[in-house]
Amino acid sequence: MTAAATAHRIQTFLEAQAAELDAAPNTQLAYARDLTNFAQWLDRRGTDPMAVDRAGIEDYLIHCEAQGLARATRARRLSAIRQLYRFAFEEGWRNDNPAIQIKGPGRDKRLPKTLTHDEVDRLLAAAAETGRSAEDRLRNACLMQLLYATGMRVSELVSLPTAAARGDPRMLLVRGKGGKERLVPLSPPARAALAAWLEAREAQDSAARGARRTPSRFLFPSRAAAGHLTRHRFYTLIKELAVAGGVAPAKVTPHTLRHAFATHLLAGGADLRAIQTMLGHADISTTEIYTHVLDARLQDLVFEHHPLADKG
Repeated sequence: MTAAATAHRIQTFLEAQAAELDAAPNTQLAYARDLTNFAQWLDRRGTDPMAVDRAGIEDYLIHCEAQGLARATRARRLSAIRQLYRFAFEEGWRNDNPAIQIKGPGRDKRLPKTLTHDEVDRLLAAAAETGRSAEDRLRNACLMQLLYATGMRVSELVSLPTAAARGDPRMLLVRGKGGKERLVPLSPPARAALAAWLEAREAQDSAARGARRTPSRFLFPSRAAAGHLTRHRFYTLIKELAVAGGVAPAKVTPHTLRHAFATHLLAGGADLRAIQTMLGHADISTTEIYTHVLDARLQDLVFEHHPLADKG
C-alpha cells in the first residue's frame, strides 16, 4: 500500500471517529499525529500498515519507549492504534485485529498539582489589576473567576458563547468533551465578574454594529482564526498573572486551577459525585484522585506539625 493510500485510510478512520463518537478536535488532532508517526515508522521498515502483525506493533511501542516518550503518550498512541485496527477489521480492510491483545504501558500515578487558597486569592487579585486597559482587566478577572468557580477545562472556557452567559445566570451551560453538556453553578464573585465583562462586551458589540461588522458570538473574542481567545494565549496570560500575584509560575497552569477547584470543594465537604458532574468526568475513578491529594496533604501536615513526628 502506498503512503497516500495509508494516509487516506487514516483520514477515513478519523472522519468516522468524528461522526460516530463526536470526538473533540484536540483528540482528533492527537490521533492524527500518533497514527501518522506510526505509519511513517512502518514505512521506513517497508511494512504495510494493513499487513503488520502484533509483533510489529509491539516493536513500534518498544521504539517509542526507547525514545523516552512518557507513559501517557505511549498509552495514547496504543489507544489510537487499537481503534484504527478495530475500525479496519469492521470495514473489512483486514480479517483480524493485531492490536486487540496488546497491553498498554499504563499511566504514571502522579497526584495532580494544585494551589492553596492563598495562591488562588493572589491570582484572582492579580487578574483584576493586570491588563493594558480597563477592558483587559475586566476580561482577565472574568476568565480567572470563571475558571476557579467552575473547574472548566481551558478549551471549554475560551470557547464559551456569549449567549450562554447572558441574564446574570446562577448556572452556566458548558459544552465539554464529546459535545456533552453540563450545568455548573457560579459563585457570587464569578457572577459579578461576568456581569462586568458582559457590560464591556455589549459595548464591543454595539461598536461592531455601528461599523457594520458582525459582532463576535464568543464571550472572549479575539482575532485568532477560531474567533476566540486561544488556549496558548490563555496559558501565557495565566503565567503573567502568576508573576504579578507573586505565585511561582511553574506551579500555575489552567489545569492547576481546575485541580484547585476540585480539591478545595472536596476539602470543604462537597460530594464526590457532584464534583464529578461539575468537572465533566465520565468515570468517578478519575475524580477520586482528589481524595488522594487531600490524604497526601493531611499526611504532610502530620509529619510537619505533630509533636511526635520524626523530624529526622
